[in-house]
Amino acid sequence: MTDGRQFSRAWRHCLVVATLVTASVSAVAQTSRDYVSVVGSSTVYPFATAVAENFGRSQRKFKTPKVEQTGTGGGIKLFCSGVGVSYPDIVTASRRIKQAELDACVANGVKDVVEVKIGFDGIVLVNAKSAPVFKVTRRDMFLALAKQVPDPKGSGKLVSNPYRTWRDIEPYLPNNRIEVLGPPPTSGTRDAFAELVLEAGCETFPAIAARKKTDERAFKSICHNIREDGAYVEAGENDNLIVQKLSVNPRALGVFGYSFLEQNLDKMHGSSVEGVTPTYETIAAGKYPGARALYLYVKKAHASVIPGLSQYIAEFTSSRAMGDEGYLADKGLVSLPAAERAQVQSQTRALQPMPTKL
Repeated sequence: MTDGRQFSRAWRHCLVVATLVTASVSAVAQTSRDYVSVVGSSTVYPFATAVAENFGRSQRKFKTPKVEQTGTGGGIKLFCSGVGVSYPDIVTASRRIKQAELDACVANGVKDVVEVKIGFDGIVLVNAKSAPVFKVTRRDMFLALAKQVPDPKGSGKLVSNPYRTWRDIEPYLPNNRIEVLGPPPTSGTRDAFAELVLEAGCETFPAIAARKKTDERAFKSICHNIREDGAYVEAGENDNLIVQKLSVNPRALGVFGYSFLEQNLDKMHGSSVEGVTPTYETIAAGKYPGARALYLYVKKAHASVIPGLSQYIAEFTSSRAMGDEGYLADKGLVSLPAAERAQVQSQTRALQPMPTKL
């Protein structure tokens, strides 16, 4: 009887161990990932998707990467939340990562971040082709959209934005209600628009510009805060929605990346900003006021774990993709100069992490 009980206990122990091993194997299977996960900018989304599709078609060894639009800010937050298959491998960005975001990465164990500059884009103002080309300055745009502006009565104080029509700002502008459709605060396009357009217009007022040296936080608050009375309409991260709304409202303006304008030239045209219209040539030459760089950020720790990650990055940075005659140029990406592109390709192949202090 004793031997029988011992045998029974041993058998039950084996069953428990086998069950635990099976559960462990199952858990590992559930937490593994056999595809590249990309999140981030709506502006970079068409480029990242095009590379993913080309990558998926050109070989059978790896799965096609999954690319999601979350906006630059939202994507960086997801990317910096941790290391492991539960977190994205790549975040695309329509602006450079901020120091506070990089600090959050490091705090969460994401210590080796590879920065990849892929090319240029432009923050463009657009309207429907059925309307005349809009001609504006960055000063006009600041006065049209800022939450607070210098008192037009000359008191020297900042007041809540009183302008209702473009002609209220300048007599040469159309007598149309100010209505601009653009991205939300989580978007890198919104950040770039505030920096490249609104802040530049804001600095044309000497009293405000002087604050940049004495109180930069107050300066940015004045220059970057957009009015909330309906003149600026947040249209989400979906640029297609802006195109649709502008098509039925020719008096409104839209804000998005040049690459998206390039894809919709049959419906939209770019506005002239300080006498320069947005084209591939004016952005590449740095003449267009709203030109900006676009980026990828890659988690180096994932390169040896996620199948296809290194190969997807190699495809993205190849000359056939982001070169002057690459397939991304057809989608509106403005290429890096040849020397800079070669440097980016070399640093990316080596997966060289960026410094943790910008």
